[in-house]
Amino acid sequence: MVHLLNIYRLGVKELWSLLRDPIMLVLVAYTFTLQVYAAATAAPESLHKAPIAIVDEDGSPLSARIVGAFYPPHFLVPAMVPLAAVDAGLDAGTYTFGLNIPPNFQRDVLAGRAPAIQLNVDATRMIQAFSGSSYVQQIVMGEVNEFVQRHRVNTVSTVELVLRARFNPTLTASWFGSVMEIINSVTLLSIILTGAALIREREHGTIEHLLVMPVTPGEIMLAKIWSMGLVVLLAAAGSLLAVVQGALRVPIEGSIMLFLAIAALHLFATTSMGIYLATLARTMPQFGLLMLLTMLPLQLLSGASTPRQSMPAFVQSAMLAAPTTHFVAAAQAILYRGAGLEVVWPQMLALIAIGGVLFTLSMLRFRKTISSMT
Repeated sequence: MVHLLNIYRLGVKELWSLLRDPIMLVLVAYTFTLQVYAAATAAPESLHKAPIAIVDEDGSPLSARIVGAFYPPHFLVPAMVPLAAVDAGLDAGTYTFGLNIPPNFQRDVLAGRAPAIQLNVDATRMIQAFSGSSYVQQIVMGEVNEFVQRHRVNTVSTVELVLRARFNPTLTASWFGSVMEIINSVTLLSIILTGAALIREREHGTIEHLLVMPVTPGEIMLAKIWSMGLVVLLAAAGSLLAVVQGALRVPIEGSIMLFLAIAALHLFATTSMGIYLATLARTMPQFGLLMLLTMLPLQLLSGASTPRQSMPAFVQSAMLAAPTTHFVAAAQAILYRGAGLEVVWPQMLALIAIGGVLFTLSMLRFRKTISSMT
């Protein structure tokens, strides 16, 4: 009971320290509100208002049909420019696409020849360039075919493909982006808060006060883990209810309580990781640099944005040692597909094992750091 009371009281002290740190409070509030909302709504779900310039050197009814086929919301109203202005517009970033309809284009089409239309694409705008090129090709070919046939033809296929989109029937990108942002924020803030709490005590000199008190290094470490983990867990639950379900109207299929239980196991591992990084760093700038080296692979290779099956086999195997890999898999199964405990229990066992290893390593490193200070 004495140890539990010490852990509880030290944790309450950490919560009061966090309340007196307005920068950290703003960071927590922003990360789980505006950042989640922006991640879900900022990225367009399809090609949207892409700027296009068209050079019409033919001036025929067919070229006029092609020009008239580009309209909002996929494209902005085409800018009719001379040929010399296309490269300058692409260089300046004014246009993403530059379409050049050559002279005698309609005559060559009607004569059965295969005239070429040049499409210049600013490939630095990767998302628009990738999807927009196929849009332009479909539009041009559709207008040419209709012009040649003199009427619109609906081709009837002998095979009917019936599409059933499960778990996201409307294929809404915000459903995916908002939940994934919460998952990434849980990892990011848990490491930041615990690491910053330890470094702040070292910089302010309060860690020496703790060393002369009748508390052990393990109690100090566990207090930081439960207090900062609780803050992140409550913020994630509030964001899931208020932002994802409330503001964005994203349906949650599974049990939120089961998701929070998985998140608590994940927080046990990531808060231990934060303490370990804080024992390696001497100052907050050093801790920030270590965070960059840690967070990039944890987020990019966890499967949150790219399926793990598309990664090299070595990366897939190596990332099994990362808690984010199992947390992302379990969270997606619960929140998207409504999975229960019978589905996610392997991820829970993996998080418990990884958390135990990280906690042990952090404890050994933390005790070594404390001993060097005394």
